[in-house]
Amino acid sequence: MAENRTTSGGVEDADSDDGRTADKSAQGVVTAFGRSMKTLRIRAGLEREELGKRLGYSASTIASFEQGRRIPPPRAIDRADGELDADGLLMLWKEEVERAQYPLFFQGMAQLEKQAIELLAYDTLAIKGLLQTEEYMRAVLAMRRPVLDPETIEQRVTARLARQEIFDRRPAPLLSFVMDESVLRRKYGGRDVLRGQLEQLLLTGQRRNVELQVMPLDSDDNAGIDGPFTVVTRDDGKKFVYAEAQGTSALETDPKQTALGAARYGIIRSQALTPRESLAFIERLLGEL
Repeated sequence: MAENRTTSGGVEDADSDDGRTADKSAQGVVTAFGRSMKTLRIRAGLEREELGKRLGYSASTIASFEQGRRIPPPRAIDRADGELDADGLLMLWKEEVERAQYPLFFQGMAQLEKQAIELLAYDTLAIKGLLQTEEYMRAVLAMRRPVLDPETIEQRVTARLARQEIFDRRPAPLLSFVMDESVLRRKYGGRDVLRGQLEQLLLTGQRRNVELQVMPLDSDDNAGIDGPFTVVTRDDGKKFVYAEAQGTSALETDPKQTALGAARYGIIRSQALTPRESLAFIERLLGEL
């Protein structure tokens, strides 16, 4: 990755979508994979419905995979390769197809999450995608304007759920999340969706490698006044800062700026409630619903 600051005209992270399923080159990968899958299915003498039953999908979903309208998750590719006796041919596409879940400008950040030994995130508008329940994801995506089509929503949900594998990775990365109190009070999707989301936060916050903190609304000081950002430390020790705003995103790689970003996050953590206080705070919010 280049040692500089990269920007783009769109945003793709936990809380943002520009409605594009992929850049043109990535869409070409998805289309080519779909054609290969269709060719192998026909060679195996299987109808879409039969292959769908074997993979746990409907015939219409198999059609979406084959026509490049929907990106299959890695598990589906592995199982399809076996069911179609592809001898690894479909699995060769897996890495490229996985990258195609994201627009070009977010692919670097998605890769960094896979390589992270530490991830620090501060959020002010919505709960981080890595922490979202599926219901919360769908609620957030449904609010996008222009409206997202069903295939794009399914793709985004699949991508976000796949990113949450970071919690179960070994060795476990160190994960820290600070969020404004207002984020926890917004009833995106309704009261039941928020209740489920808060319950998941309590469970996630009990993981030994995860620290959740809340920045209270009555705080006198907040070093995060400039908005949300994420600091990622890669397994080689290099730090990156990812930030996004209305219609733009940036991945900062300059050592001086990433060091300042990490320092700023440290100040934010010191100003927020402690992890123990934060979990107790979330429990009180649950009691109010």
